[in-house]
Amino acid sequence: MRWKGLKTLALLAAAIAAGGTSGAAAATLTQVASFGTNPGNIQMFEYVPATLAAGRPLVVVIHGCTQSAADMDDETGWTKWADQYGVALVFPQQQAANNSSKCWNFFAKSDYQRGGGEPLSIKQQVDWMVSHHGSDTSRVFVTGLSSGAAMTNVMLATYPDVFAAGAPLAGVPYKCATTVGSSLMCNGGTVTKTPAQWGDLVRGAFAWSGAYPRVSIWHGTSDLTVNYGNLNEEM
Repeated sequence: MRWKGLKTLALLAAAIAAGGTSGAAAATLTQVASFGTNPGNIQMFEYVPATLAAGRPLVVVIHGCTQSAADMDDETGWTKWADQYGVALVFPQQQAANNSSKCWNFFAKSDYQRGGGEPLSIKQQVDWMVSHHGSDTSRVFVTGLSSGAAMTNVMLATYPDVFAAGAPLAGVPYKCATTVGSSLMCNGGTVTKTPAQWGDLVRGAFAWSGAYPRVSIWHGTSDLTVNYGNLNEEM
């Protein structure tokens, strides 16, 4: 079941990486004002197809820097795919009060650990969707672009018990950066480690003995913002 879900997520990620449905009219996202304690002080937007039955998959879609949830949908067409494949969507949205560029703070200690900050807020959004729409807890997926891809990797590392699979697009590895300054080095592709070292960082995020989420990694070779070399580091 997880493998089938990953293949679908990978196909959607491929469509998005190829240009998505930019220019098409995006569906209306609905804001959810209250979804938990929200320690990360972020916002939540949902999209649920009108005829969606309970027990369907849920995809968490995380925007990049300077973007909003609506921008992410407008550029990728996720709501179109939700209608086509029958999945619910939740779009976390960063606030300028947390980061002036509306990037996700994947490099901040409070925001790359389980049980607090932005990761816990996103987890609470997942819980809200499961509670209110009956999403299948065995088919919860996460994807994101740029800093949203970095946060995707944070979520996969810190909540492997929640996500079946993930697809970061133009991201960086978990704990590639632990300060604002080191995030610039990380984006530039100058932070390198062995696979075992990267794996140790992920395994150290949460004491987990189960199967880890499957991951489909995407990155453009001409990316001038997040160096393409990060794809190899993520692997």
